[in-house]
Amino acid sequence: MAQRTTDDQPKALPPALESMTLLVAAVIVHDQATNRVVLLQRSQNAKFAQGMWDLPVGKSEPGEPVTETAVRELYEETGLTVKPESLKVAHIIHGAWGVEAPNGFLTVVFAAHEWSGEAENREPRKHAQVCWVDADAIPEEFVDTTASALHRYLTGGPQVSLDGWA
Repeated sequence: MAQRTTDDQPKALPPALESMTLLVAAVIVHDQATNRVVLLQRSQNAKFAQGMWDLPVGKSEPGEPVTETAVRELYEETGLTVKPESLKVAHIIHGAWGVEAPNGFLTVVFAAHEWSGEAENREPRKHAQVCWVDADAIPEEFVDTTASALHRYLTGGPQVSLDGWA
């Protein structure tokens, strides 16, 4: 079969902007041997959830597969490198509304059990710290949606959570 190029693609319809959902990726880097995970604490300068703990997380760029978003954001924020093919879907969060997502957001939370590099705070303007935390001692001051995803991943709970829906 001939390789399809973008010229062969059907013409796109106008974007359905009213229903546009922001695509987000988060990564749980889980050291199973020590049962620790990499977390970051948002700085006082963060766009939202100042001072709260969170997973490495970020928005997809246009035309970027969600696995690449996860790899890119993890590296940009923590310096850790994972291979896209080693990511496992751990949880899906569907939010009705977000700070930068008036039409909702979909966060694909991946788990990574293999990585390279050392965890470090590569975005000190956005984050107060990046560190390994014992999975049995997750901080209470955690962004609700990602905290739920992390706890459900660690306990084998439901793999989809809804936030802000009636």
